[in-house]
Amino acid sequence: MPSVRAYEAADTLLVSRPEQLRALASQPRHAILSLLRESAHSASELAAEMGMPKGTVGHHVKVLEDVGLIHVVETRRVRAVTEKYYGRVARLFLFQGEEAPDAVPPLGAASLRQAADEVEHAALANFGLVRARLAPADARRFERRLKRLVDDFRANDSGEGPLVSLVVASWYSEPPNA
Repeated sequence: MPSVRAYEAADTLLVSRPEQLRALASQPRHAILSLLRESAHSASELAAEMGMPKGTVGHHVKVLEDVGLIHVVETRRVRAVTEKYYGRVARLFLFQGEEAPDAVPPLGAASLRQAADEVEHAALANFGLVRARLAPADARRFERRLKRLVDDFRANDSGEGPLVSLVVASWYSEPPNA
């Protein structure tokens, strides 16, 4: 267990810079951010938790730090070495991909892989994969409804009780003009 638990972080961060979005399109970086959501960790603790070599985790931590998504929240002397403990700069990241449309599909895929990993070990309340042929106006209407659902889910976070996850995605399974 990490020895540095709580740390200060902003409530939200709008992630829109292309380098931030591209950095998040990596499964290990998603896992690191997930582990840092509730408490700070050192690179050694992250490596142990993720079952990955410390050098590999250190690389991913450096990328996340360089793009401003995590930062050092505390340092401690451990024998002759100063160990850094990292935390997220915000508890919640909101994504806006207009500046880097090429980063959005890999980011979405990484998010869904993270969700799939969690679902595999969770007691599911409900799930489904549904496909429908929709007119463009109907597709946009459902996208707005999904956004409202996510906003409502996020607004109901009381900070108490068990952590509940929601994954929402919609995409064109074939080109829109097919």
